[in-house]
Amino acid sequence: MNVLKFGGSSLASPERIKLVAETVEKHLKNDSTLAVFSAFGGVTNDLLEMAELAAKEDPAYKKILEKNEKRHLDAVRELIPVNDQSAVLSKVKTEFNRLETLYEGVYLLNELSNKTRHVVSGFGEILSSLIINAYFKSKGINTNFVDSRELVVCRNNNEKVQVNYAKTNRNIQNYFSGKTKGLFVAPGFVAKNDDGVPSTLGRGGSDFTAAIFSAALKIKKVIIYTDVNGMYTANPMIVPQAYSLDKISYEEAMELSHFGAKVLYPPTLQPLLEQQIEIHIKNTFKPEEPGTIVSKSTKENFRWVTGITHIDSIKLLNIEGSGMVGIPGFSKRFFEVLFQENINVVLITQASSEHSICVAVKDDEAKAAREALNEAFEVEIQNNKIKPVTVEENVAIVALVGDRMKSHHGLSGKMFSALGNNNINIRAIAQGSSERNISAVIAKKDVKKALNTLHEQFFEVPSKELNLFITGVGNVGSKLLAQLKKQENYLLEKLRLKVRVLGLSNSKKMIFNEEGIDLQNWEDALENGQSADKKDFFEKVQKLNLRNSVFVDNTASAEISSWYRHYLANSISVVTCNKIACADDYVNYQELQNLSREYGASFLYETNVGAGLPIIDTLKNLVASGDQVKKIQAVLSGSLNFVFNNYDASSPFYKTVEMAMKEGYTEPDPKIDLSGVDVARKILILARETGLKLELEDIEKKNFLSEEALNSENNEEFFKLLERDEEKFKEIYNNAEKNDAQLKYVAQLENGKAQVGLQEVGPDHPFYNLSGSDNIVLFFTERYPDQPLIVKGAGAGADVTASGIFADVIRIGKK
Repeated sequence: MNVLKFGGSSLASPERIKLVAETVEKHLKNDSTLAVFSAFGGVTNDLLEMAELAAKEDPAYKKILEKNEKRHLDAVRELIPVNDQSAVLSKVKTEFNRLETLYEGVYLLNELSNKTRHVVSGFGEILSSLIINAYFKSKGINTNFVDSRELVVCRNNNEKVQVNYAKTNRNIQNYFSGKTKGLFVAPGFVAKNDDGVPSTLGRGGSDFTAAIFSAALKIKKVIIYTDVNGMYTANPMIVPQAYSLDKISYEEAMELSHFGAKVLYPPTLQPLLEQQIEIHIKNTFKPEEPGTIVSKSTKENFRWVTGITHIDSIKLLNIEGSGMVGIPGFSKRFFEVLFQENINVVLITQASSEHSICVAVKDDEAKAAREALNEAFEVEIQNNKIKPVTVEENVAIVALVGDRMKSHHGLSGKMFSALGNNNINIRAIAQGSSERNISAVIAKKDVKKALNTLHEQFFEVPSKELNLFITGVGNVGSKLLAQLKKQENYLLEKLRLKVRVLGLSNSKKMIFNEEGIDLQNWEDALENGQSADKKDFFEKVQKLNLRNSVFVDNTASAEISSWYRHYLANSISVVTCNKIACADDYVNYQELQNLSREYGASFLYETNVGAGLPIIDTLKNLVASGDQVKKIQAVLSGSLNFVFNNYDASSPFYKTVEMAMKEGYTEPDPKIDLSGVDVARKILILARETGLKLELEDIEKKNFLSEEALNSENNEEFFKLLERDEEKFKEIYNNAEKNDAQLKYVAQLENGKAQVGLQEVGPDHPFYNLSGSDNIVLFFTERYPDQPLIVKGAGAGADVTASGIFADVIRIGKK
């Protein structure tokens, strides 16, 4: 007989149920089949939420109940022909009537017992199994509905389940005696206790149900169908580079599932391990994938480490004091207290000095554990022999799991070294004598970074490609990613460049994928990435050690620009629209140029001046060809040009700035643009490209903003001050209008000196008719003494800036 189990994600919609039915029918062709079903995806959560709402006398539970009833009735109508619907619709409505009665009781009594929780939470599996069983019948398949509640006997103490295997095995064997053909449909999760009261096997208990049936019937294997390709080296939602495992042992699966791997419910392994029944974990939606086989450990397992996992819903309890040292039975008393409170200990560690004991317990059990321990050791606490129990919150456990870890020296050192190198503090360590699991307690905020770090250390293999690691995915970054996606085939076919994005970061999150990030869905992936860290991002790129790596900075962050030297010194090219590095102290600017040459890594920053305009490239070509620059005049701020082209004193100046900010023409902090700092940096960069050794403070700035506005600490304060100074802005505008002039923020370099400031430009000047957010640069050189070389065009905006960065990336690829 085949034993199959399908999880809630496999049953989330009628379309998915039809797919499940096809899989069941394929198995049914070869042998009789028992199919165990979870509730429709999300239903159990709704059932428990309704119970909690009813207990709080919140009538909102009724709407959720109506939504779920409609969902199940709609599924019947979509799956089953009209002539066969009547009976199953009646059954579904009957079950929902029972549910409604139960919730009304909870609502009226304002009380929710564990017994009621178990009863209501099991309705999802009953409903899904009834509907799916009827669906099979409508397809002409001989089915038998197996009510698991009549066969599986258990006892529940809170969430801890104890199955009465003697009764359960006898019930199952008696039921199936002589019934060896056809399809058997059973609800998972549900059971009854010794008194015949409905109960459950705990969240995830449908796996357990399939295991119980398999063990009782002595089946050779049980197949668990879920929404992933088996058990992974780590949680793929947290570690994008994780991959599925082909084979693991029962012990490894037990460790991984116990420590948070959601694919298997931990008790599932108990009845299967004794009889060596294999577990095959398969993907419902990709049944052709091999999945993961859980079986007896063999020498075929060549991995030192099988997987990395974590538990994040824990708290750390610590008891310490000199009164513990050399006192026989202290540990016995400690753990006996927890046993009496029915509290499970997830992790234990004790110092060899016997001065302290540290244990990890579930979040919701920590308070009871602390109170019970403080009460039990009240005398010792009062006599200052030991300190009161402390509870550390916001912690998690990360664990390294593998059967062969005990045969390989130095794994613990590698694990703790990797965590330490990434500034992840370890609060507690535990390693069993079997050496199958090495666990460390860390801050919860470091979980994503830790899992990615450990996965990198033990699993990831670098590849050889032209690879981009991009930080900053706002306006410019998102446009760049769109352009890369659009031109992917062109680059490959025409330029023979395979450009992949392997790393992405914004101010909050970052992700890496050695196979290349899907640029169609990068936003979702990034949202689920690990916490962003500039140092960690660099170390990741550095440790990958890939040829032709390019770090792309789309931010305006000084902190990120400070990392350029590290990238360049590791032969990693840098492309940036961030002006801070090139406008930093001259010695730092020169260092970057030297590192670029020394380590053969490109340092390109065309977009520092004029976005996508070829301003820096034109200047470099002039200098390289031997021309001498006499003077540069330029309007280099698309944002300021936009502001003064749109401000006419009829609407407040700050409103115009807000509009420019909304349109994406200014930096996130618009003061950077309006203070002239941005333009000063640009003319400084151009000056340095001509060979001048100027510093930013050498640039003369003629400010039109008040000192208070320039020194404001945030945008809200800045805009209030702009509103306050409106009369001053009107005066500036009116004077220009009176002189038949346009206001332009002009940068100028001449005779080794540079200045920036707001100027009135007359009708005969090339700047007068400069519109929108355009930039313009006039190069007066020995070759162009009277009629300057002019570069003009859109000098601001996400699209043109992204295209300039793209061009720099292509330049590196073609190098």
